[in-house]
Amino acid sequence: MSRSLLRSVLVCAGGALLLGVLIWQAVRVGGAPDPTARGISPMTAMMDTAVLVYREGLECILVLSAIVAGLVRTKRTYWRPIASGAGLAIGATLITWFVLVGILNLISGTTSELNIQAATGLLAIVVLLIIMNWFFHKIYWTGWISLHNRRKKELINTMESSRADSARSLAYRGLILLGFTSVYREGFEVDLFLQNIRLQVGSTRVVLAAAIALVLVAVTGYFTFVAHQRLPYKKMLVFTGIMLGAVLEIMVGEQVNEMQLAGWLPVHTFPLHIPDWMGIWFSLFNNWETVIAQVLAAVLVIGSFYAARRDTRKPRAASPAVSAY
Repeated sequence: MSRSLLRSVLVCAGGALLLGVLIWQAVRVGGAPDPTARGISPMTAMMDTAVLVYREGLECILVLSAIVAGLVRTKRTYWRPIASGAGLAIGATLITWFVLVGILNLISGTTSELNIQAATGLLAIVVLLIIMNWFFHKIYWTGWISLHNRRKKELINTMESSRADSARSLAYRGLILLGFTSVYREGFEVDLFLQNIRLQVGSTRVVLAAAIALVLVAVTGYFTFVAHQRLPYKKMLVFTGIMLGAVLEIMVGEQVNEMQLAGWLPVHTFPLHIPDWMGIWFSLFNNWETVIAQVLAAVLVIGSFYAARRDTRKPRAASPAVSAY
C-alpha cells in the first residue's frame, strides 16, 4: 500500500470517526454531554468526556490556524518550530495532569471527596475568571491572535535578515515559544476541568476519553489546514476570520456564564427556552448578561474590521494627490 493511499484511508477513517461521534452525541444526549450524570454507562461517560475535551481542543486548532495562515503557501520552513512548540505544549499538558493528580491525591487523605470536587470546580472557575480579566484587557480575543501574528512576523524577519547564528537561534526559539503558548493555555484549563470529572468517573475513563479527543482534534486540524491550502489566499483569510469570530462569541458567552456561576455577575433571565446543546456548543443561555456581552463582542469585531478597512483605504486615496503634487 502506497503512503498516499494509506494517508487517504486514515484521513477517511478519522473523518468518519469524527462525524460518527458528533452524530452519536447529538442523538444520544441531544448535543449536551454530561459525563457526571447518573444512570449512564461507563462508555457513555467516556464519550461525553471526549466530546467536552474535543470542544476545548477546537479553540487550539483555530489559534494555530490563524497564526500559520500567512505561512500556508510561503515560508513553510517556519512551520517546524511552531509545530514543535505545540508538541511541547501537549507534553507539558500531560505533565501538568500528573502533577495535579498527585496534589489531589495528597490532599484526599485529609478531606472528603466532596470537598475536593468543590475545590477543583472552584479552581476551574477562578482560572476562567483570570482568563476573562485578561480577555477584557485585550479588548477582544482576536487581539491575542494579532499579538501572536505580530510576534511571528518579527521573529521571521529576524531569522531572514540576520546573519548572526545567535540572533537566528533566538528567533527560532521564539517561534517555538509562540506555538507553545498558543496550545498550553487551553491545555492547562482542560486539565483543571478534567480533575473534577476524574473524581466522579475515574482516571481510566478520563485518560481514554482524552486520547479519543486528541484523535478527533488531530482530524479536525488536518481538515482545517487542508482548507487553508486549497482555498484562494483571500478566501482562506476570510474563512479563518469567520471561524475566529464564531469562537469569540462562544468564548464570551462561556466566560460570562462562568462569572455568573461564581457570583460575580447577576442573572436576569428572559422567557425564551434555549436547548442545553446550544449552551454546551455555542454558549447561548437565556439571560440578558450573556446575550448583551456576545452582542458587544460582535460589534467590536465588526467595528474593528471596518475600521481596519477604512485605514487601508486612506493611503490609497491620498497617493494620487501626492503624485500630482
